[in-house]
Amino acid sequence: MNKKNLRFIRWVILAVILVYITFAAYLHQTAEGTYPSIHALCPYGGLESLYALLFSGSFIKKIFTGTMVLLVLSVLITFLFRRSFCGLICPFGSLQEFFALLGQKIFGRRFNMPEIIDKPLRNLKYLILLLTLGFAWYTGSLWMSPYDPYSAYGHLSAGLETLMEESLIGFILLIVTIVGSLLYDRFFCKYLCPAGAFYGLLAKLSPYKIIRNDEQCIHCQICNKACPMNIKVDQEIVITSSECINCNECLNVCPKKDVLTPKLNKKSLSTAVVLLLSLGIFFGGISLAKASGIYTVTPAPVTSGSIQSVEQIKGSMTLEEVAKGLNINIDELYEKVGIPKTVPANTKLKDLSQYVDGVTPETVREKLENK
Repeated sequence: MNKKNLRFIRWVILAVILVYITFAAYLHQTAEGTYPSIHALCPYGGLESLYALLFSGSFIKKIFTGTMVLLVLSVLITFLFRRSFCGLICPFGSLQEFFALLGQKIFGRRFNMPEIIDKPLRNLKYLILLLTLGFAWYTGSLWMSPYDPYSAYGHLSAGLETLMEESLIGFILLIVTIVGSLLYDRFFCKYLCPAGAFYGLLAKLSPYKIIRNDEQCIHCQICNKACPMNIKVDQEIVITSSECINCNECLNVCPKKDVLTPKLNKKSLSTAVVLLLSLGIFFGGISLAKASGIYTVTPAPVTSGSIQSVEQIKGSMTLEEVAKGLNINIDELYEKVGIPKTVPANTKLKDLSQYVDGVTPETVREKLENK
């Protein structure tokens, strides 16, 4: 398969995954409970939840077994092919690359951050990684959601007013990410992404690398210009940078044969094989997990008495579901929560504030716990 076709196939794959995630996020907002949240479809949510599980003994809300499966598969890919998840699968990464293409059309070029700013900024994502894991353990929740631009993207269909109320900082960072990517490409990946920092650290253990044949290289620097992470490929003999997202752009644009060669240990691979194996492991693993019944990304239906703790009560549940889950009369629930019976029983907890000021899922849990 020629290099041009491989580049096209990669773009198609990234586009399909981005469209799927975008549509799933829209359906979650319009038919919540039936479709997974954007958090449940993000491997990094699994990492936060794993850390919370190890230190507090429980999963983070909105994270399910399927999310943990995504984490395991993305880690496996990272051990084998470095940050292939970032370069070949991640929808938020592809969103940035598509805006980078648009930016190149608008400005006629791609800008590079001055090195004196670029280097220290690249370390920022490691600090964010530590903060997200630390607070995930401390709070036992997806505390970062209001500040997460990926979460804000997944909640765009909820409307601007909801975004401004619930994810103002995340929405601002989403705008910063898009504008930044118009100018610098993979802006969030380079400077702010805690998942990228995590995969970058794991990638140091991978036997995968790209070897450059300096004798054959004509130093045209086309590879440098194609790299969305601004790695100076033509200055390295062995490319193992933790910044490399293994998108294979440098390999696919190189005008000379056998200058850049991907290798797993000492075995040479083609970019097509790396692409197929990465996708096969990830999506094949999801299929196997689904077939075995361990892949769940939506909450189980509420049944009588299924809510054993107020911590299990979610904002997406209706008043009817909460009463059913607690195995109490709906009138008793209204009395305990302190809301008028004129509020429809099919109202979701997160929408209660539309009827009664100051009533949120958190206040409902607090009132039920104290009764």
